[in-house]
Amino acid sequence: MSATQKTVSPVDGSLYVERAWAARAEIEAALDRAVLAQAAWRAVPLAERRRVLHAFCDALAARATAIATEITWQMGRPIAAAPGEVRGTLERARHMIDAAEGALADIDAGAKAGFTRFVRREPLGVVLTIAAWNYPFLIAVNSVVPAILAGNAVILKHSAQTPLAAERFAECFAAAGLPPGVFQVLHVTHADTERVIADARVGFVAFTGSVGGGHAVQRAAVHRFAGTGLELGGNDPAYVRADADFDHAVENLVDGAYFNSGQSCCGIGRIYVHDSLYPRFVDAFVALTERYRLGNPTDPATNLGPLVRAKAADEVRTAVAAAVALGARALIEERRFAASERGTPYLAPQVLVDARQDAPIMQEETFGPLAVIAPVRTDDEAIARMNDSRYGLTASLWTADEATALALGDRLATGTVFMNRCDYLDPALAWVGVKDSGRGCTLSVIGFEHLTRPKSFHLRTVTRS
Repeated sequence: MSATQKTVSPVDGSLYVERAWAARAEIEAALDRAVLAQAAWRAVPLAERRRVLHAFCDALAARATAIATEITWQMGRPIAAAPGEVRGTLERARHMIDAAEGALADIDAGAKAGFTRFVRREPLGVVLTIAAWNYPFLIAVNSVVPAILAGNAVILKHSAQTPLAAERFAECFAAAGLPPGVFQVLHVTHADTERVIADARVGFVAFTGSVGGGHAVQRAAVHRFAGTGLELGGNDPAYVRADADFDHAVENLVDGAYFNSGQSCCGIGRIYVHDSLYPRFVDAFVALTERYRLGNPTDPATNLGPLVRAKAADEVRTAVAAAVALGARALIEERRFAASERGTPYLAPQVLVDARQDAPIMQEETFGPLAVIAPVRTDDEAIARMNDSRYGLTASLWTADEATALALGDRLATGTVFMNRCDYLDPALAWVGVKDSGRGCTLSVIGFEHLTRPKSFHLRTVTRS
């Protein structure tokens, strides 16, 4: 293996970042520093922790323009959309800072004569965050900020595609005055990552990535009782009912399918449309898709950038070809998008119809600009087909009837139910998956529970006569 970690930009194939892999001695030193720093940090009052995290947000906001440019060059998101990730990161961070006081407060067990009883949330120790490249700041912030607020130390191992995101976190924490060792970055190989997961000094692992990656994390942790939070894949469905606001549904589902070139765990993959709207919906969806501009993401006019690498684009093409071989029809001619070229990361968006429900394209995650549309006759049919998946991250219902949305949502095997929106994380709500979409929870007050452990205090007052 090379002695360095190389980031090849999908923009033009150039080497954009190169970093040396951390040596074993560096990894050991980082773990020791984290343990020592956490012992002191946990004793820092929450008000001071919150002050430091607010300063971190200020430092991040001050670097927003440079960060957006780095996102574009590292993973290919159009520069017109990249600043939104910084805004979203700040929204989540500030929400968690504000929520920390209530979420981390002692829980009073109630009055009982002669006793003081409460439950306190204690930090777990050292949290290892393993973050993915597709939303390099939004993914990392979900665990990094609440973990530090709760009194933990954090080691961030970021994707080799987006190492500068990790370094920006470190730079902003340093500017905010976070004590050394409370937050550290390690650029490490997969083998060394597994060794860190297995290390007794790590109290929790927060992982975002593929289902295969989640299994690898579990195998590495199998001989210990450290907790793991796993945010994995998705093939998220939508259901457009007959009473939906048609134009709103088309516009937002097209965006939900193709934003970030479809490289989103909660992006729209399958769209079930009431058969009374189906032909019209397909026509409108295709027409809007064909208006996308695929090209160099550093051009402000581009709204569909390359996939992260050429191999990823070819894998999507292969998945589409396999679906067509099973009877599906592709409605977009790739040649309409001049920049789309085999052997490069640039890939035209695609719309499929007539796909079999049991076809891999309907069952597996396809991490690219692809939407599959199918007609349904009833709510019951829609719910059955939406649930017919090994994934369960989000599902969206497009209807004018909130009561029906609530009733249908109760029947969906998913972590989040949307009505008339999709592909969004509200930091006030728990972000959680079911089935192969993962386990554990980030965001909201519930997210703090997975980064702390409860400790009960049962204090009796003894009065002698």
